[in-house]
Amino acid sequence: MDFNIKTMAEYAMEGKSPEVLFWVGCAGSFDDRAKKITKAFCKILNKIGVEFAVLGQEESCTGDPAKRAGNEFVFQMMAMTNIEVLNAYEVKKIVTACPHCFNTLKNEYPNLGGNYEVIHHTQFLRQLMNEGRLKIEGGTFKGRRITFHDPCYLGRANGEYEAPRELLEKLDAELIEMKRCKTNGLCCGAGGAQMFKEPEKGKKDINIERTEEALSFEPKVIATGCPFCNTMLTDGVKHFNKNTEVEVKDIVELLAEAEDL
Repeated sequence: MDFNIKTMAEYAMEGKSPEVLFWVGCAGSFDDRAKKITKAFCKILNKIGVEFAVLGQEESCTGDPAKRAGNEFVFQMMAMTNIEVLNAYEVKKIVTACPHCFNTLKNEYPNLGGNYEVIHHTQFLRQLMNEGRLKIEGGTFKGRRITFHDPCYLGRANGEYEAPRELLEKLDAELIEMKRCKTNGLCCGAGGAQMFKEPEKGKKDINIERTEEALSFEPKVIATGCPFCNTMLTDGVKHFNKNTEVEVKDIVELLAEAEDL
């Protein structure tokens, strides 16, 4: 990218603190597809002048997959390591593009001594929009059919359904709701550490079921707010050979595209 992203260590050396810490997460750091989501989010924050930092090499996995897989010991070891780093920098506010990181940092770290204001990237962007700092003009999306898939750990686990939809509505697109949405949403199949194992025997994989439902509405874009959902739905679209007709994109990618970033 054509701008520098500072680490918390660099801010500390200057005796300063950023407005917010961006928790990138494993997917956003290492998965080639999810890196595009990370870059899109950073470009938006940079454009509107939000001072943010990352932990860089000091960031480790939140421990979510270990906990979901039943290994509480490993989870607590990973969490305590992260909490020591976060508390050393006196971090107050964390934003992340991964609902799994969001849920773990927000709901499970406080019991181990990690108390922070944790928000999902769609919540943060809505906040910036309401403050007048972020202006979205989505004329390039006018008339395009978009359906949004609710991430489990953002929606049903934490009750956030409106932030992503308020952002999508600003794109002037045709927003179509799937039958199973919001509190009745269907998992993409990657939660509970299922992302890292082969599916068990059954009649149909969950991501295929979910993608089939999304495609039945003939969208041009399936919007997501989670890198795991993005992967599962992208695989589903490829399964139906629709990848040249239908895009699977995170909301921040759509916003960045609207802003020509």
